Amino acid sequence: MREAIGVSDMKSAAAEIVCDRFSDEGWVRTSVHVPDEMELTIYVNQQELVTILCTATKLNFLVLGFLYSEGIISDTGDVVMMRMCEDESLADVRLKNPEYKLPTKRTLTSGCGGGATFKTQGRTVDSGLVAAPAEVLSLLKQLQEKMDLYRFSGGVHTSALSDTGNLLVVAEDIGRHNTLDKIQGECLLRGLATRDRLLLTTGRVSSEMLLKAAKMQVQVVVSRHSPTGSAVLLARDLGITLVGHARGGRLLVYSHPERLGCSTN
Repeated sequence: MREAIGVSDMKSAAAEIVCDRFSDEGWVRTSVHVPDEMELTIYVNQQELVTILCTATKLNFLVLGFLYSEGIISDTGDVVMMRMCEDESLADVRLKNPEYKLPTKRTLTSGCGGGATFKTQGRTVDSGLVAAPAEVLSLLKQLQEKMDLYRFSGGVHTSALSDTGNLLVVAEDIGRHNTLDKIQGECLLRGLATRDRLLLTTGRVSSEMLLKAAKMQVQVVVSRHSPTGSAVLLARDLGITLVGHARGGRLLVYSHPERLGCSTN
C-alpha cells in the first residue's frame, strides 16, 4: 500500500501565500497554501517533444507514463537513460532506438494542467472483471483518505488504480491527465499490472482520460463528477464501464453496466 505523501513533498508542491480572509468576524490577514505548478519540458533523443504544466511530485513516473500512453515506448526497456532536472524544468530521455521519429501532430486536451496528446484512438478493452457498487463506493472513500496534497493546499486532482478491495497506486496533480500518467509510470517501474483494475478519479472524465484508461486496459473508470458526452460514447465503443457522480451512496453508470451487476437493460 502506498505511503502517505511526506511534508517535504507537500511543501515542494505547494506555495505559502499571504491573503485576506473575510468571515462573519470581518477581515483578517492570514497565510494559506496553494498548489504550485511547473512547466516540465520533455526531450526525447535530444528533440523537444512537449511541455507539460504539472505538480512537481513523481515527475519520473509522469514522464514514463506520458511516453507510454502516447505509444512512444512500450515498456521501460525502450529507455536507456532518463535524467530529471527540476532546476532547469526538463526531462532528458534517450531511447534504445536513436532513430525513433517523434510524433508531430498534437491535440490540446481539456485538462486544467494544459495537457497535450498525440493519440486519437484507443484499444478496445475486453475483460471479465466484475465489481459491486458497494465496492466502488468503498474505494472512493479510501481515495478521499489518501488526498494528502489536496487537504494541504486544495486545487489538485487525485486518482488511483485499484483492485476491487484496495488502492494500489495514488497520484495527485493540478492536471487530471497527469495523475493517470503518474499512475501508469509508477506501475511500469514497479512491475504492477494495470489490466483488470479500476481507475478512480476526483475530476471530470474526458475522452482523453478514456484513451489513457484504454491504453492501460482498465475496465472500470469511476469519478465523483460527470463525464463528457464524448467520453460516454468512447467508453461504449472501447468496452469500458464508465461511472460518474459516485458519492453519498449513489452512482451513475453510463456504459457497460453489466460489470457492476446491473440487469435493467
